Amino acid sequence: MVSQEQRRRQLAREKFLRQQQRRTQARRKAHVRNAVIASVLGVILVGSLALYTTGVLKDDGKKENASSEVSPSPKPSKAPDPCEKPAAGKVKELTFKKEPAITIDKTAQYTMDLQTTCGSIGITMDAAKAPHTVNSFDFLVNKGYLDHTKCHRLTTQGIYVLQCGDPKGTGMGGPGYTIPDENLKDSRLKGDTYPAGTVAMANQFNAQTGQGKNSGGSQFFLVFQDSPLPANYTPFGTVTKDGMKVLKKIADAGENTGMGDGTPNATVVINKATVKKS
Repeated sequence: MVSQEQRRRQLAREKFLRQQQRRTQARRKAHVRNAVIASVLGVILVGSLALYTTGVLKDDGKKENASSEVSPSPKPSKAPDPCEKPAAGKVKELTFKKEPAITIDKTAQYTMDLQTTCGSIGITMDAAKAPHTVNSFDFLVNKGYLDHTKCHRLTTQGIYVLQCGDPKGTGMGGPGYTIPDENLKDSRLKGDTYPAGTVAMANQFNAQTGQGKNSGGSQFFLVFQDSPLPANYTPFGTVTKDGMKVLKKIADAGENTGMGDGTPNATVVINKATVKKS
């Protein structure tokens, strides 16, 4: 028999999936519109339960839980903001026509440092297993693409992730190009679980239709607690021990809806991002 907790997690997972599908549809409409006005909008969504996640954070308006096992909806969290005010500066409005040529050394170690308002989050990146992804971040970060951007989404039910990388701060932004999926057979993803500390790409993949592969852009998510997700999202890095402490602080502050999926109560802004080769 399915326990109440298992049922709750299943419902949360299904709701998250529906939200991602809605975001995928919104992105496609936006893409057509922007093509007409000759502008490029790279919208990166996390599809299926993807964590990402991207897009409009709206309820679909349907009753998810008719079961008597489900408790009343919690009130929005009132946790205080544990982070500092963002540094002065504006997000750069950058868009590119195509994926940059690979210039990284696939045999080298690369580290990305996100200097956020909540503390520094270090990420070791695997250039050998995810060369397109690591090369893309090396390119974007050196252009200042992530500087002053918000980590716009925190999910604390079903899956446990912080989503970043959108210059628009809405879940609908991207660099104008997409990169291929990589490293989906990584041994860390056994059992359809992305372990705590994993950094992976958000994308438009829809598990129900099988569409949306190779659609990563600039949005990515950081897993702060083991999360049940199918291996559809490129794992390209690992958060350092000190970085995990920062993620925990952000997660502990909660999100603004009280439903487990919304804008972080913590003001998470990437003041400066850097990538170093070692």
